[in-house]
Amino acid sequence: MDFMSDALKCGRKFRTFNVVDDFNREVLGIEIDLNLPSKRVIRTLERIAEWRGYSAQIRMDNA
Repeated sequence: MDFMSDALKCGRKFRTFNVVDDFNREVLGIEIDLNLPSKRVIRTLERIAEWRGYSAQIRMDNA
């Protein structure tokens, strides 16, 4: 899991929430918006868990 941010040409910032399976480099989910509230992140993780099951380990990039 990782959050990233960037800005549009007009200066508005946007964020992305990325969930990637590190074993096979498969992207499991990407959420992109001007803001990403915690309920939306939770909903995304729950949707992935329903589809793929719960992960044995989670790695988060906090750098």
